[in-house]
Amino acid sequence: MRVTLLKSKILRAIVTDARLDYEGSLAIDERLMDECKLLPYEKILVGNIDNGNRFETYAIPAPRNSGTISLNGAAAHLGHINHRIVIMSFIDIIMDQAKNWKPNIILIGKDNYQIMPPNSQNTGE
Repeated sequence: MRVTLLKSKILRAIVTDARLDYEGSLAIDERLMDECKLLPYEKILVGNIDNGNRFETYAIPAPRNSGTISLNGAAAHLGHINHRIVIMSFIDIIMDQAKNWKPNIILIGKDNYQIMPPNSQNTGE
């Protein structure tokens, strides 16, 4: 038997750009992708904390250390610059392995540069 579990999560990232004319995806600072083990072109679920929108797309790397979080294509309709979002990916895993699985979770400071422990009390504001 297999089960789907959380693989990677970026908490409280701040949208820095929204590009309707782009082909689609969510551009994420490559450093943040590396920190939470999110792969280029990996399917992601995005939750917008500020307006409640949720959508699926895929991750593409933005320049390393840029702090970029860019809603591209149709996703640009679902959020605005300075909105707080949660970015998640999932893994399909064998039940026996699921018991010891630990997701890769990072919490971002309000500037998208600071990476904090996920149990921090930061509100992202």
